[in-house]
Amino acid sequence: MRKFFKKMLTAAITAGCLIMPVSSQVEAAVERTPVTVTNARWYPLYHIAPYAGWANDPNGFCVYKGEYHFFYQHYPYDTKWGPMHWGHVKSKDLVHWEHLPVALEPNSIYDASGNGGGCFSGSALEKDGKLYLMYTGHVDLPVLTPEGVDRIESQNIAISDDGITFEKYAGNPVLYAPSNLGNIHGGDFRDPKMWKHGDTYYVVIGSKNKAGDRAQMLLFESKDMLDWKFKNIMAYSQGNEGTMWECPNFAEIDGQEAIIMSPIGMKPEGKKYLNFFQAGYMIGKLNYDTGVFTHGKFDTLDYGFDFYAPQITQTPDGRCILIGWLDMWDPPTGNIFSEYTDGWSCMMTVPRELHIKNGKIISVPVPELESLRIAEKSYRNLNISKKTKLDGVRGETGELLATIDTSLANGFSIELRSGGSEKTVLSYDKSSGLLKLNRDKAGGNVTGEREVKISGNKINLQIFLDRSSIEIFVNGGEAVMSTRVYPKTTSQDIIFIPNGGTVNLENITFYTLGEGIPQPVIK
Repeated sequence: MRKFFKKMLTAAITAGCLIMPVSSQVEAAVERTPVTVTNARWYPLYHIAPYAGWANDPNGFCVYKGEYHFFYQHYPYDTKWGPMHWGHVKSKDLVHWEHLPVALEPNSIYDASGNGGGCFSGSALEKDGKLYLMYTGHVDLPVLTPEGVDRIESQNIAISDDGITFEKYAGNPVLYAPSNLGNIHGGDFRDPKMWKHGDTYYVVIGSKNKAGDRAQMLLFESKDMLDWKFKNIMAYSQGNEGTMWECPNFAEIDGQEAIIMSPIGMKPEGKKYLNFFQAGYMIGKLNYDTGVFTHGKFDTLDYGFDFYAPQITQTPDGRCILIGWLDMWDPPTGNIFSEYTDGWSCMMTVPRELHIKNGKIISVPVPELESLRIAEKSYRNLNISKKTKLDGVRGETGELLATIDTSLANGFSIELRSGGSEKTVLSYDKSSGLLKLNRDKAGGNVTGEREVKISGNKINLQIFLDRSSIEIFVNGGEAVMSTRVYPKTTSQDIIFIPNGGTVNLENITFYTLGEGIPQPVIK
């Protein structure tokens, strides 16, 4: 494996394909100065976000020596995407996160290539008291290889004795796109997710076929996490299921199995799949003898605007916990997020506990988040027939629980983060069963509307507000809608509006939330 990879890399260097010598890249990285936060107006109180700089895909979510570790794609030298590092936080309770030093830097020949390369996404697993990271080393090539490939992606290992300082394995890369397996694309081979079954380690890696029109997951197995053998194409897309599956996961949920992935190339179907990329799952069963995952249809994990590249971890108490990137690639706005002028960019979702109910994955906030509640304001059985604001139910951060009965109305709307001309509107139409989230007046450069079909007269909502984000959990996780928003700090009102009759606010509870992750130092 390594001989083949080095042969490819040497050929690329000889042909002038690498942007700069590796030694020059390392020097350039050392001389750069990390950015700092200059304004915390939209910086989250209790969500994971970079202390400064850029963040995207979750990586390495795991439990190690009794603590949760969470890594993420990170560029500390700018607020836009750059050569990828791994940022790192840890927590004892999934709520209060401690920032740790950068875990991985792109400073090796298999992960450094000027502005285009880096330590791409991956996962983590404990073995013999040590923490193993497996990540994709990405090398961009400015010209195509003879095989028509514009990049080299390989899988690499880094090991830590303390969960903080990592050393890259001397035998890297441990995996590259197999050239002898036929219908596998050589340039798209990334985002490894490891797990252990019995006495064997497994890893699934996102890929596509040579023609580039079919996404697939490749399964490998190992006895030591260093020497890997190809098992099979574990699953692949059919119909409108994408041309590349990024960030694949294998999950065990309530005694059942599922694959979770982020497809590229899905086409909109009416009001579905309107985001640039999607994130979803398929429930099924892995045959460990053949390496084939038999599954049902693709379904969506989050019906909002901003949710991508989720990664799961299996906890010692048997739960499956997920955290996603609470942002979305968006070429029309140049991948520029409103907070980038403040010295930081992007954030993560709250941790979500996954369950399977009626053949679907449902997502609910982990119960540990209740520890953030420090004050409560509640109302019961209020009948409203006009716009209503409730004393004590407002804020730029907080948690809203609402049970709303529409038996005597056509539906309702809730204006969140409302003030002046700003508002983010959640509305429900009983006749169509459509719950809609509109952010045309949410501030910043965000716009648009998303919807999901639900049913019933009584709707239960759990809504998390955190300065520049809103996460809405519907009917106990039946649907989730997540979005970034950029209102003024003074836009804090929550307004309830009945539609065509009288709405009963059966329960309204608003919690003031305490601090979560440490806040950045403003320079």
